[in-house]
Amino acid sequence: MQRLSEVHAVVPAGIDDPSLRSGGNAYDRRVLDGLRAAGWEVTEHAVGGSWPRPDAAALGRLAEVVAAVPPGGLLLVDGLIASAAEDVLVPAADRLRLVVLVHLPLGLTDPVAAVAEGRVLRAASAVITTSRWTRGVLLDAYALPHEVIGVASPGADRAGRSAHTADGGRLLSVAAVAAHKGHGDLADALALVSELAWSCVLAGSLTREPEVVERLRRRLSESGLADRVQLVGALDGAALERAYAADLLVLPSHVETYGMVVTEALARGIPVLATDVGGVAEALGETDEGRPGLLVPAGRPDALAGALRSWLTDGELREELRRRALQRREALSPWSVTASEVSAVLAGVPGG
Repeated sequence: MQRLSEVHAVVPAGIDDPSLRSGGNAYDRRVLDGLRAAGWEVTEHAVGGSWPRPDAAALGRLAEVVAAVPPGGLLLVDGLIASAAEDVLVPAADRLRLVVLVHLPLGLTDPVAAVAEGRVLRAASAVITTSRWTRGVLLDAYALPHEVIGVASPGADRAGRSAHTADGGRLLSVAAVAAHKGHGDLADALALVSELAWSCVLAGSLTREPEVVERLRRRLSESGLADRVQLVGALDGAALERAYAADLLVLPSHVETYGMVVTEALARGIPVLATDVGGVAEALGETDEGRPGLLVPAGRPDALAGALRSWLTDGELREELRRRALQRREALSPWSVTASEVSAVLAGVPGG
């Protein structure tokens, strides 16, 4: 296989830790492995720290990594780190070819962080985003040249079809239990449809924001739903695959730049009920017959409950969405396409 070039990739420590499962970590791993398969020599640097709020020690470790990259070297940095490391990366951009991979722009929720993030992105030779929606956000927020920003949407390798139940009552939500993921809204919505037949599995880390987990457990208990909603923690491998034996994926997020779990569900022919935020509609996509799921406003448990009620009580709707999900499954792009898109951006950076 022809060697394309060498790229130094900076990623958060623990990207392969199942307990730290996230869309960003999964994306980084699949892309770096894909680059290697495509002929790149990838030198991987896992940098520890409480990113995106690093202390001096974390910034020091990053500075050591960056200093060791030879002049003119190609440096790909995960945005969780890059957007919070202005003092390290902006000066280095004069010596290296800096490429930033942005999953979630920090400036969306933190105006102070936006200032530093903008300086890093403007110093970069290229920026890669994981959705068209995110690309638009960066163009609007930081006035970056259009030609500098590429898009490499997450892939979704087709999996076995999930066998559905007649009543559609097996609900699944895959996301770390954190405030921005909207689990509280889901609990309130489920309480509004408690007279219907359903069960719900919440698969995602229970250690990121313990106070949010405690409030969620209390809310479920007070609503009498504790026996119907299972908080199973972070899952991976075969355990996650078993969890996808579901009828409907529910994603009630308040913030989502793409929503990889959306395409992971569609890869199994599972329809999706999600909030219409960020790049979720982009991930959900369209078929010739319409969307393979339902979108509702974020932060509206009543709207979420209404959509759940429609799904659980309307057999024709369930069959229509299942048919569309199977159609969308056939059109999903594999991870090899994502790696090719990232490779094209890297290969196009001048100076190599």
